[in-house]
Amino acid sequence: MADSAVDLLITGAVVHTLDPARPRAEAFAVRDGQVVAVGSGAELAGLAGPGTTVVDLGGQVVLPGLMDVHNHHGVAGEADLHQLLVPATAGLDELLDAVRRYAAGLEPGAWVVGESWGSGLIDQLSTAEALAALDAASAGHPVLLTDDSHHNKWANTAAMTAGGIFELTADPAGGRVVRDGTGAPTGVLFEAAGGLVQRAWAATVERDTEYAARNSERGIEMLHAHGVTAFQDAAASLDTMAGLQKLDAEGRLQAWVVTSMLVNDFIFGTELVGEGLLSQGERFRTRHHRPDFAKIFLDGVPTSRTGAFLEPYLPDEHGACVTGHTTMPIEELAGWLRRAADLRIGLKIHCTGDAAARMVLDVVAAGRAEGLTVPVQIAHGQYLHPDDIARFGELDVVADISPALWFPGVIVEALRTVRAEPQASRLQPNRDLLDTGAVVAGGSDWPVSESPDPWLGIAGLVTRADPTGQFPGTVWPEQAITVAEAVAAYTTSAARAMGLADVTGSLTPGLSADFVVLDRDPFAVPAEELGSVTTLQTWFAGQQVYRRS
Repeated sequence: MADSAVDLLITGAVVHTLDPARPRAEAFAVRDGQVVAVGSGAELAGLAGPGTTVVDLGGQVVLPGLMDVHNHHGVAGEADLHQLLVPATAGLDELLDAVRRYAAGLEPGAWVVGESWGSGLIDQLSTAEALAALDAASAGHPVLLTDDSHHNKWANTAAMTAGGIFELTADPAGGRVVRDGTGAPTGVLFEAAGGLVQRAWAATVERDTEYAARNSERGIEMLHAHGVTAFQDAAASLDTMAGLQKLDAEGRLQAWVVTSMLVNDFIFGTELVGEGLLSQGERFRTRHHRPDFAKIFLDGVPTSRTGAFLEPYLPDEHGACVTGHTTMPIEELAGWLRRAADLRIGLKIHCTGDAAARMVLDVVAAGRAEGLTVPVQIAHGQYLHPDDIARFGELDVVADISPALWFPGVIVEALRTVRAEPQASRLQPNRDLLDTGAVVAGGSDWPVSESPDPWLGIAGLVTRADPTGQFPGTVWPEQAITVAEAVAAYTTSAARAMGLADVTGSLTPGLSADFVVLDRDPFAVPAEELGSVTTLQTWFAGQQVYRRS
């Protein structure tokens, strides 16, 4: 008996295994971090021995560990440990008050770095008066604040001086310095322009591998509190991968992590991108870290009119009607698809406009015709032309979606100021994507979203409403999906999208014992309660990594 005894026996639970072979169970047994048996309590009782930890959950609900196919965990961890945090719903006065309080506690010369201001504030911040108010609030400290898209910045005079903004005679490639009527910078910096100041700040921070490791570790601790045991970092740098490698070598990496190595970058200020980064990825592979994707920013974001669309935006303040643009021509994108095939990795491609998404689909179609089987994810893809929706399933392109960015809220309100209705609200056609055979995988884009809680995303997918109740109404409710489909987006479909289905995603014998204990059954409560589902316990590879106090 002792030789065959298991390490852990979970019993007395309502287990949704998400394994079609046995979708419901009462108990499961774990040995060496893997599920070895699933069944009733009576069927598995004989597997327990003197050294077995037996956990009777008394009827509580268990699901496989949840997944997040798109986040920036290290950025979120760093922000939590070292930066000013302001909700995107804050107004200008609240933002200035937060800067004032934070600056008061800093040493001379230290930076105020934080997030996030709502992109709906762009016009309000783009004035000499707002810059003067920020300068006054900062008490001489350089200030760099990120917006809710994490593509744009607001910097004070000291920070812009450090970043060389006042020395520019033209906008940097891939960016824009917003200026007032006299031509002076206002402090609002779009994309690559903000990256110049980001690099100036980064040069002041003492960074080593342990710094990156601790940022990742903190991000993962926060993910555990929401039941997340596997995720894909959507913009990994060399430092990120080195930190993850260190964590795993020291037994500190308690999640399955897939990284997406940056091909280009105009928002994070990363120095090493492209071939120089991709060619090094393999040396950072560990048991729990898989550098299996490259990340391409193919366009910007609609709120700064840099998302690439087929039809023009609403006229800007100068009356100009633009469509946005892609960051590279189609031939270059095709080259990266072929390079990914050579490296045997996938591509995660940021597309916020329908023109960018169409370019990806055209490139993938040509690649599939050549026999290239590169995994491809279109990240965000919130605006898609109707003619392109069926192509996701036909071409085996994953729809990487982040519901918190498109259910009613600050970002949707900002989108409606730059896109005409009804197109502005035709966001995320998830019902149509699923019906035409696409894999839809759920992400948070945290910390672009304020929380990485998958249940907020699941609730948004099912109700098309704001699960926090702060913003009324729904967005394109005809595109709602079922609870089962939404849960799959954060478990089995996400595992498939990330290439992790061989190790996790369901409570199936042979897979990692990653699971979450919930306060209620998401399949048995009204849809309006889904956003309130709470994680009580999180387990990774048979070890408890979080318990709600």
